[in-house]
Amino acid sequence: MRKAELLESGGMLHVETLPVAGTSIDSLDLDRLNFYLAAIIEDPEVPTNREQWIERLLGLGLMAEDGLGNTVCSIAGLVCFGIRPRRFLPQAGLRVMAFTGGDKEYQARLDTVLDGPLVGRWRMANKRRELVDQGIIEQFSAAILPFISCEDDDIDENMHRGKEFFYPMQAVRETVINALAHRDWSRSVDIEVSGYADRLEVISPGALQNSMTIAKMIAGQRSPRNPLIMEILRDYGYVDARGMGVRTKVIPLMRQQNGVEPIFETNEDYLKTTLPRGNNQDES
Repeated sequence: MRKAELLESGGMLHVETLPVAGTSIDSLDLDRLNFYLAAIIEDPEVPTNREQWIERLLGLGLMAEDGLGNTVCSIAGLVCFGIRPRRFLPQAGLRVMAFTGGDKEYQARLDTVLDGPLVGRWRMANKRRELVDQGIIEQFSAAILPFISCEDDDIDENMHRGKEFFYPMQAVRETVINALAHRDWSRSVDIEVSGYADRLEVISPGALQNSMTIAKMIAGQRSPRNPLIMEILRDYGYVDARGMGVRTKVIPLMRQQNGVEPIFETNEDYLKTTLPRGNNQDES
């Protein structure tokens, strides 16, 4: 096990706060950050120049000193607010795949790697929050939608066809957001989301942190590996405010819609969450 993993497993280090070589404040989307400070956390003193921004971002843990005299992005800063984060952190983003059969031997209907910051770029319009540019979470939802749903045969009174989802969309989003929030950033492999004929699999790099187990996770115990990233996602409303999305959303929604429970598997390399088609398996 690498030193960073040993320190992290002992609770002595949060990898998300480590510096990312080659980056600078220019690697961050200040429009996203400005909205985060002004509209999301309602900071009364939003920076107005480069020096103020660097000082503020150092304080927030979104930038870090690299030990060589440079002030660079932290992993959390780049992942949440970076401009094309994969240029500097290849494991940022998501690999999304879809297959017609039950394994990867069939030709992929979709195989793409999404790159971008976790959070969307928003603005206030008529006192409401409006999405201007998608983050990874919105990109994922758009990319996977055609492969986890189909149109109804019937047309409604407005000449529209409804959509039938093979899985609860909220459970899918929650599972992927959990992978993004809790993955081990010291591992240089992608999160993989794979859709098959009978299931959806989400593989998040890294073993469960500290003393966490699958049983504890299902029971609702909270032990975030990346607390800073988790708090930012919570501030935006991307994650359950209580941090118990597996217990309160994923499991009950899968039981309700598909008549099955998600399957969790873990080892020293990854956590895999499988959402079975269940009652929807024979639908197309």
